[in-house]
Amino acid sequence: MRAVVLVGGFGTRLRPLTLTTPKPMLPVGHEPMIARLVGRLARGGVTEVVLALGFRPEPFIEAFPDGRCGDVMLTYAVEPEPLDTAGAIRFAADAAGIDDTFVVANGDVMTDLDVASLVAAHRRFGAEATLHLIGVDDPSAFGVVDLDEDGRVRAFVEKPAPGTEPSNLINAGTYVFEPGVLDLIAPGQRVSVERDTFPRLVGAGTIYGMSTDDYWIDAGRPELYRSANLDLLDDARVAEHAEPIAPSADVAADATIDNSIIGDHVVVRSGAVVTDSVLLPRAWVGDGAVVERSLVMGTVGVGSCVSDCMIGADGTVADGESVSDVAIPSTP
Repeated sequence: MRAVVLVGGFGTRLRPLTLTTPKPMLPVGHEPMIARLVGRLARGGVTEVVLALGFRPEPFIEAFPDGRCGDVMLTYAVEPEPLDTAGAIRFAADAAGIDDTFVVANGDVMTDLDVASLVAAHRRFGAEATLHLIGVDDPSAFGVVDLDEDGRVRAFVEKPAPGTEPSNLINAGTYVFEPGVLDLIAPGQRVSVERDTFPRLVGAGTIYGMSTDDYWIDAGRPELYRSANLDLLDDARVAEHAEPIAPSADVAADATIDNSIIGDHVVVRSGAVVTDSVLLPRAWVGDGAVVERSLVMGTVGVGSCVSDCMIGADGTVADGESVSDVAIPSTP
């Protein structure tokens, strides 16, 4: 089975980290986010992934120069211009010649969903499209779905006003499509799958949903990207785990590392304290510095204190400086 994975976004919410690294190439537990996603698809029976690329495709091609991620073959479909979600799906499917049932996944979703079970439900429904759904406390920031007793989608409302949601079930970003869905998407046009395609399928009565209580995170938001990393340190995940400190990291013997991920080639000097944080590859933390609840790519100086921050690859916190709840360098 083939899958289209949407990885063409700008990663605005994770700036400045995404100024140098596309969001799906950011590490989650020492592996690129996209590699973990492809691994999950492979466990569900996917053998080829079409990456729907737009913004900065080069890092993906460089990361997988042989066109494979594990046992999965990769195909690259680079949009000439942003086509939104449905437009990107149509472009990628056309580029790869997809003409059979296929999976679609958002590139920033980390979940323990069994993709094979979603495909099986899709076939059982006899659907044109089947959505993976998750129940959340506040569904207003998502696409919200109302199901009938047979699993058919009665309504799909993208980001409804708080208090007007038809249910607490949200679009969790993994779908199964029949190729006929592509006929609803104008080729080469900007089309939203959430605002255009799904409502049209609802009108036709051919879209279904399968809700689960699996682990699920939209890792495109800073606090949730941090959680997606730290959740690999405990028993939150079913099939995935990560060691806290990468073998190539240089961590002083008297540094304190608490509930944190220390990435490849990171340096943590003597007496530093790192808590509830993710130090991304090649970050540097000076002697006696304190890093709390932060995402760090750049440099934290000697004796500095950093809390609730994002420090990009070009970001520096000066020796002795204290910063809280900021992004460095700042971005528009």
